[in-house]
Amino acid sequence: MTVGTNLHELTLSQAAAAIRVREISPVELVQALLERAHSVDPRVQAWVTLDAERALTAARAAESLLTGGADVGPLHGVPFGAKDIFDTADLATSAGFGPYRSRVPTRDAEPVARLMAAGAILLGKMVTTQFAHADPSRTRNPWQADRTPGGSSSGSAAGVAARLVPVAFGSQTAGSVLRPAAYNGVVGFKPTYGRVSKRGVLPLAWSVDHVGLLARSVADCGLVLEAIAGHDPADPHSVEAQPPFVWEPEAAATPPRLGLVREALQHATPRLRDHTRAVARRFEAAGAQVAEVSFGEPLELILAVHHVIMQTEVAGVHWQLLEQYPGAHQPRLRAYVEVGRLLPGVTYVHAQRLRRRIRQSMRRACERVDALLLPTAVDVAPGRETTGDTSLQAPFSLVGFPSLSLPSGVVQPDGLPLAIQLAALPWQEARLLSAAGWCASQLEPMPAPPDFP
Repeated sequence: MTVGTNLHELTLSQAAAAIRVREISPVELVQALLERAHSVDPRVQAWVTLDAERALTAARAAESLLTGGADVGPLHGVPFGAKDIFDTADLATSAGFGPYRSRVPTRDAEPVARLMAAGAILLGKMVTTQFAHADPSRTRNPWQADRTPGGSSSGSAAGVAARLVPVAFGSQTAGSVLRPAAYNGVVGFKPTYGRVSKRGVLPLAWSVDHVGLLARSVADCGLVLEAIAGHDPADPHSVEAQPPFVWEPEAAATPPRLGLVREALQHATPRLRDHTRAVARRFEAAGAQVAEVSFGEPLELILAVHHVIMQTEVAGVHWQLLEQYPGAHQPRLRAYVEVGRLLPGVTYVHAQRLRRRIRQSMRRACERVDALLLPTAVDVAPGRETTGDTSLQAPFSLVGFPSLSLPSGVVQPDGLPLAIQLAALPWQEARLLSAAGWCASQLEPMPAPPDFP
């Protein structure tokens, strides 16, 4: 490949390949992204902290290893960002919470540590809504500044879209990876619950929190997951008996079997419903098998169960902080915790029983296809007063299935990104990514936001 002068345009996969063959250096790439941040981020406000000095030091060390002929990792010298709920050694992790402004961890969150062990370079911390909940952050959507970038991984999604960094960690408890990905025109990926360690990631709701990724290609997600997946005995939520994940990008050449989810289409706005059906017809014409399927349970029930479990657990995580720091929580999070404390224990237990039933029903929906197909969000990005509607992403957070948002066009005259969502059975990330890679090959490449080429 021939690398042009705009190094910020490289995806993670492209950058890693160019570094391996010495077409670019890690120092050049880090410098280019730091310059990009200084010129662009005042308008986007995706970064909380740029750790420029340490990133450049790490880049020089990475370059020295290459010069010495060392056997380096697959992501050697490629920068990444971390949502500001991921602990980072000697770098503040505040979660958008005033009293945590000076909170400086002594060790990296496990996903950060694993990515760095693969050779990647931490560029800095990216804006999150407070404690990854629903109060909007300061980050701007690079497509249109008066629209929300989504949440809670707002800085990660907007930063990747604005070419500030090729890949960034996010987290999802309802829809906080896939929905920002959809609103910002990038790829969002949530692996199976328990696939990636959450050690060192500040919790919101223990049994629904997932580590996720924001990137600009399906291949980027596969490369990063290969580096960070696997059991962590120090994380009680990490699954020990998980099958290994191996990324095989060549598998994306085969047209997949797709299940178009009836309830999701009914819940979306007409333009998202029509768009998703049009995309499905396009896939079918290219050789995919597409059949309509059902979740097997009413979407309203799925969302109610998710809401009860999430709200109860958020209250469990945060009620002591709420008492310790009165007035420090933002309004929506504070109200959510206060109401969550009033939910009876029997309601939570009943929701967990229903959750098992819903998981079995959704498993049956997935069994005869490679991936479910549905809109990622009910509509394009709304205004900045909200982080958006979680209802089409939350089902897969509830049951822990892997899911992915793929940019699928730009709606006119709004000029805002559209996206489809794909989801698969637990531990079937390789199948999901292969299906997503094939689907991406049938769609037009997603352009950069018009003001941020």
